[in-house]
Amino acid sequence: MAEGFAKEFSKGMIKVYSAGLMAAGVHKRAIAVMKEVDIDISYQKSKPIDEDLLAQMNVIITLCVHAEEYCPQTLPGIKRLHWPINDPVGTVGTEEEIMNQFRLTRDEIKKKVQNLIREINA
Repeated sequence: MAEGFAKEFSKGMIKVYSAGLMAAGVHKRAIAVMKEVDIDISYQKSKPIDEDLLAQMNVIITLCVHAEEYCPQTLPGIKRLHWPINDPVGTVGTEEEIMNQFRLTRDEIKKKVQNLIREINA
């Protein structure tokens, strides 16, 4: 979701790369809740972390507790942000309750990405 918002809001102003601790595909519910806000992430692929690519970044953002704990060390000179956002994948309940958690996560990511883009543009 973060990759989708960053690409949408930056309008090509920044290069966006997304990776995870375990490449597992993009969750179907994430795709569904992003479609609700007219952003198609169905083409995105979950990618493993590439340390050579990390070394080329200006900013690295981790989104959940596991990522903050296990993401490789960031090299000096690279800004690292941690956004402790709830990962909705483990949510249990009715389908509507699960989808609502995905929506809450989506909306939190959206706000954080919008704020980051504003900072970059300032």
